[in-house]
Amino acid sequence: MIESKKRWRMEQSDDQIVQHLQQALKLPPVSAKLLASRGFIDVDKTKAFLHMNETSMHDPYLLHDMDKAVTRIKRAIANEELILVYGDYDADGVTSTSVMMTALQLLDAQVTYVIPNRFVDGYGPSERLFQEAFEDGVNLIITVDNGISGVKEIQLAKELGMDVIVTDHHEAGEILPPADMIIHPRHPLGNYPFGELAGVGVAFKVAHALLGEVPKELFELVAIGTVADLVSLHDENRYFVQQGIKQMRESKRPAIQSLCQVAGTEQNLIDEETIGFLFGPRINALGRLADAGPGVELFLSTDSVEAMSLAKLLDTHNKERQGIVSKMTEEAIAMVEAGETGLNPHVIIVAKEDWNPGVVGIVASRLVEKYYRPTIVLGLDSQKGVAKGSGRSIAGFNLYNELAKNRDILPQFGGHPMAAGMTLSIEHVEELRNRLQNQAEETLSEEDLQPVQKVDISININEIDLKSIESLKQLGPFGMGFPKPMYCIERVNITSMRKIGANQNHVKMELADGPHTLDAVGFSQGNLADELTPGIEVSFIGDIQINEWNGRKKPQFMIEDAKTDEWQLYDIRGIRQVNRWNQIIQPEQTLYLAFNQKTIQHFESLLNVSITLISGNQPSPEPKPYIVLLDIPHDEEILETILTHIQPKRIYAHFYAPDSTYFEVMPSRDHFKWYYGFLVKRPSFDLQQHVNKLAKHKGWTTSTLFFMTEVFFDLGFVKMNNGRIDMQETAVKRDLAESMIYQSREQQMQLEQKLLYAPYMELRQWFDKRLAEQTVPEEEQQWI
Repeated sequence: MIESKKRWRMEQSDDQIVQHLQQALKLPPVSAKLLASRGFIDVDKTKAFLHMNETSMHDPYLLHDMDKAVTRIKRAIANEELILVYGDYDADGVTSTSVMMTALQLLDAQVTYVIPNRFVDGYGPSERLFQEAFEDGVNLIITVDNGISGVKEIQLAKELGMDVIVTDHHEAGEILPPADMIIHPRHPLGNYPFGELAGVGVAFKVAHALLGEVPKELFELVAIGTVADLVSLHDENRYFVQQGIKQMRESKRPAIQSLCQVAGTEQNLIDEETIGFLFGPRINALGRLADAGPGVELFLSTDSVEAMSLAKLLDTHNKERQGIVSKMTEEAIAMVEAGETGLNPHVIIVAKEDWNPGVVGIVASRLVEKYYRPTIVLGLDSQKGVAKGSGRSIAGFNLYNELAKNRDILPQFGGHPMAAGMTLSIEHVEELRNRLQNQAEETLSEEDLQPVQKVDISININEIDLKSIESLKQLGPFGMGFPKPMYCIERVNITSMRKIGANQNHVKMELADGPHTLDAVGFSQGNLADELTPGIEVSFIGDIQINEWNGRKKPQFMIEDAKTDEWQLYDIRGIRQVNRWNQIIQPEQTLYLAFNQKTIQHFESLLNVSITLISGNQPSPEPKPYIVLLDIPHDEEILETILTHIQPKRIYAHFYAPDSTYFEVMPSRDHFKWYYGFLVKRPSFDLQQHVNKLAKHKGWTTSTLFFMTEVFFDLGFVKMNNGRIDMQETAVKRDLAESMIYQSREQQMQLEQKLLYAPYMELRQWFDKRLAEQTVPEEEQQWI
């Protein structure tokens, strides 16, 4: 048995709907199944989703205050007023700034921009930067991807005589800032039909309204910010990303070309994963470690040499960021494991002096992935007495709302249900930990704290081919709100399996369902090669991809998780190096069983575990899910009774047999007859002296002669005296099978044949039969 890492939650799709979509839209079965599982029922709506066009975008003037904002901006342009675009230091903020700057430059505005420094100014509007803007002669500030929480700072800007237009998409607080206009897709006084725009999406809407037409050349920037900010890929966001990816694949923009080069990816293969895993982290790295301004310069640059220099700067910072994240994550995990965040916490809060506040969000994500708990990671500045950090959450715990309950100790915070940033006094860190722990205990059940993996559809191996996979790609882009599909292949066999990679930490398999086969690869899943055994049916979840090698294309399943409810037999017979098999066994869940005292003496110095001796008067061992059979029992029934009592999910069969008799020939009745006749002619025979000569004469082994002698002694045919055999003149005729020694030898050889020397599948069948038998009530069990 192998338990899955997460709880699989399988979505159900109606077969009739699947067939209807498949026929009406000419879709392969797998694509139709996926759409149906995600709630697509209506053919027309599904068609509109699959084939979006410019009509998918909403009128920008539906946004609250858009008409007033456009009027004010155009007046500023006409009067040659100085406009400041006030951005943010993440990928969404950088692309938002780039989009707004491009639109204003196209209108010949007098415009500049500023990106706050994370370490100096923190997130959002900054009084320092607003004061500098006033001193530089700025008349109009336009915030992008921030501003909705800057009540005090925007009040200062107004007092200084500047006008402020806020464009943002983050959660609005109870009090809105005193800006002249607020353009927000979820404005409390607005009625915009789609509330999930990224900051760059809002900036794009302003650009569209200002220019009077769709600025299509900016789709690629909108796509980057939208994917990187993890907003829902529905409605017009989906259209933005579709168009942006299409543009980027053929883009002449130096920024896109140089990013592809430093990231080592082909421009014509750009997709949403390229943005999310290659472009986004490099853009974000700037603001996490230093000034994010070069990111804006990269996207505004028209010079390929300059763009490449800036892209290399981003790449360098990203590598530095990766090293910092790795070190901080290790330190954070050590703190959690040491119990510094409490025992069995519902919420994890870790804090340390000099932790880089620019990467705490990434570290928080790593901890959520490992522990599946809402997590906050804080960097402490003891000189200022301040803790700055970021949090990531899990389903069922709205992090923004839960933080909002603690406004009295959180002077600054903002974000979303699943992510938030915050600043607080160091002296309030422990208080925040205690409060959130209590809030989480009231909000989250034990089931909520078990990670769940949504599985879209179950598919058969014969449904997976190149055409189906290409069709699935057409359903993209995938992301928040429309995630990359997770597929399940149920109850298939493994026909081959091996570890791969320099560190042997990956696994490659061939899966089979009847005559149909499929290649499968599991990255960082090398443990499966140790845990999965032949002859069982296994279910997998993962992704379907096309593997291209040497010009050949084949479907390939990318393993995410695996499970089987079947018991498993691990064949470790003959592996004398104990460390080769003991390291894959979980001792806390395992019973180590021996049937001979000599076996315990042999293994007690090799295994740092308790070994249970199974003998006549021993009580039944406390059952555990796994057992290790260190040697062979004297009686088959003993082992059968143990299996019935324990019903193990895993059996590790070692069967140590230093005195194996299997390859020694069992003397035939003719052997015994000749030997008995030989002894009758010699009423007293010194076996110890003549055994070698007699064995050579007959072509037998000396052990065969000693064994037959012991049988005769057991039957009362002879007496033994210091190696000399004396015949018993009054011996009663008896059958060889009456000898306990003969029976024991015969039984031992049969057991060795069944257990020690049988092929794997025969051994499994032997166990299968015993484990399939109905469990005997414990009170009826007797150890033999």
